[in-house]
Amino acid sequence: MCGITGWTTKDTAYRHGPGDEEVLGSMCASISHRGPDDQGTWIGKGAALGMRRLSVIDLKTGDQPVTNESGSVIVVMNGEIYNFLEIRKELEAKGHTFKTHSDTETLPHLYDEYGDAMVDHLDGMFAFALWDKQKERLLIARDRFGEKPLYYGVFNDDLYFASEPKALFKHPQVSVEMDPDAVFLYLSYDYVPAPLSIYKGIKKLPAGHLLKWEKGELSVRKYWDIGFEKASPVPSEKEAAAELLDLLSASVEKRLVADVPLGVLLSGGIDSSTVAALAVRHSSSRVKTFSIGFEEESFDESSHARAVSEHLGTEHFEDILSVATAAGLVEEIGEWMDEPLSDASLLPTFLLSGFVRKHVTVALGGDGGDEIFAGYPMYLGHKINRYYRAVPKFLRSGIVEPAVAGLKAGTKNMSFDYKAKRFVRGADRSEVERHHMWFGSFTEEEKSGLLSREFADLLTVNDTYDIPNRLADGCDAEDVIERMQYLDTKLYLAEDILTKVDRASMAVSLEVRAPFLAHSVAEYAASLPSEYKLRGRTSKYILKKAVGELLPEEIIKRTKKGFGIPVAEWLKGSLNPLMHDLLGNERLAAQGVFDPGYVEKLIREHESGTANHYKQLWTLLVFQLWAKHFLP
Repeated sequence: MCGITGWTTKDTAYRHGPGDEEVLGSMCASISHRGPDDQGTWIGKGAALGMRRLSVIDLKTGDQPVTNESGSVIVVMNGEIYNFLEIRKELEAKGHTFKTHSDTETLPHLYDEYGDAMVDHLDGMFAFALWDKQKERLLIARDRFGEKPLYYGVFNDDLYFASEPKALFKHPQVSVEMDPDAVFLYLSYDYVPAPLSIYKGIKKLPAGHLLKWEKGELSVRKYWDIGFEKASPVPSEKEAAAELLDLLSASVEKRLVADVPLGVLLSGGIDSSTVAALAVRHSSSRVKTFSIGFEEESFDESSHARAVSEHLGTEHFEDILSVATAAGLVEEIGEWMDEPLSDASLLPTFLLSGFVRKHVTVALGGDGGDEIFAGYPMYLGHKINRYYRAVPKFLRSGIVEPAVAGLKAGTKNMSFDYKAKRFVRGADRSEVERHHMWFGSFTEEEKSGLLSREFADLLTVNDTYDIPNRLADGCDAEDVIERMQYLDTKLYLAEDILTKVDRASMAVSLEVRAPFLAHSVAEYAASLPSEYKLRGRTSKYILKKAVGELLPEEIIKRTKKGFGIPVAEWLKGSLNPLMHDLLGNERLAAQGVFDPGYVEKLIREHESGTANHYKQLWTLLVFQLWAKHFLP
């Protein structure tokens, strides 16, 4: 696991000056948390590549950059290639010779054989940069699901790239300026959807895409997409469950390969429990599992994790998140999270990562299971919405909606009033808008009151949901549930869930691997009928069939809770002073982005208990924490 950075020039005849080594070293140093074990750089005619290394495989000879035999192709990579041994064997049969045992060294040789089609041969989580000296060409690529991040920007006709934006800012040619359009979208999504970033001129390479820069010409292409064409003949449930279990088992086995201590992140949900069970199956030593609990009972899942650990016989480690600990973490997150992300589970993910890193260097997690097997409650919500919209409009607007609006605001995890109010507010919207309104914070109408008039005048985007609408138009799924799974895979998974896990784990130099995101698993799940994933009110139906004999029955049947924290209560208590400081009238007026009166009303209603605005207030608070640390 590593962090990578570098640049290439439009004038590839340019030979770098003496100050460039210092600049590249500074860029690498800014992401040293991603790789505390080593630093490697290469500077040559037309390009510069740098990396920080967290040693996981081939601890002695796995340093980067790596090259092909002639030294004409140079590569730096962040991540892991899980099928590198098979690739290496194939390439050796074709006459290639290797100097190390690292997975990264397969890349320059693979490029020699297949050019930029090399990405089609990779099974892994990665972001890499490859410089071809002879063709004066830079390739950068991001893995299929976006487990590893990659940012890039063109400034003064030269291209710069990095695993995190903070590395780009160390180069004197890169400017730091907030993108108003990205702010507008962040307020609705809780993250900035790719290809945008929060910074003007800096983009995120979308998951499953490859960028080519050759003599000043930039092109980006999608090299992989998930399709929903159904298998023919359709396998029986028994056949599908058996095949799925085999695929998951193989994926976990591949991700257990490491030359350092390894464990499993165990929440007690079906996804992480499945990973733990299969890790036990393949591990030659006792598996270590890790979980985090909460003092607030409605958010605590630690008892379920302990039950799974006892059932599987793992060596279990547990930590408890207290209100006092969380309050201290909020400010700390603002110091390293260089793009706003208001997923509140970032806090416990960061705390858990730090706890886990005391014991192991690599951990397996259950990310991706909800998107691939339709585990989120919003998927069921789309089913229910069909029936709700069949109710005459006058009954909905005259009876149901007033009754829901009158529900007392609760602060428990996924309280009934919270879910009911979310459901109603999106019920009459298009499926794409409805889905993201259920997930996100501010609606289009709410943003018109939230944003200051001066800031609104800077916007060029006029459709919050243009990006997911265009993605949905390109999806081959005929079922609304599968279309939303597709959107969540492309947006929510890549730019929220995986970004959260990457930043929180890399902040403490922990590598996290996601077995559910083997493309073989995802592609097989997509080929199954929709009802195999969401059967009636039962989510993850086929997954539960597949692992039913591996886990306790209560884990298979339990309701999804999610990795949440009691933000609603904390904003009234321990985080209240911070909220009033960062969202105070004077600060907001000076900043000029948000209307102070609108924000003050949100705070007043939340504190009085007349409404639960925790999601909106948390989104604003995270933005302010980011702005405090990363805006000039």
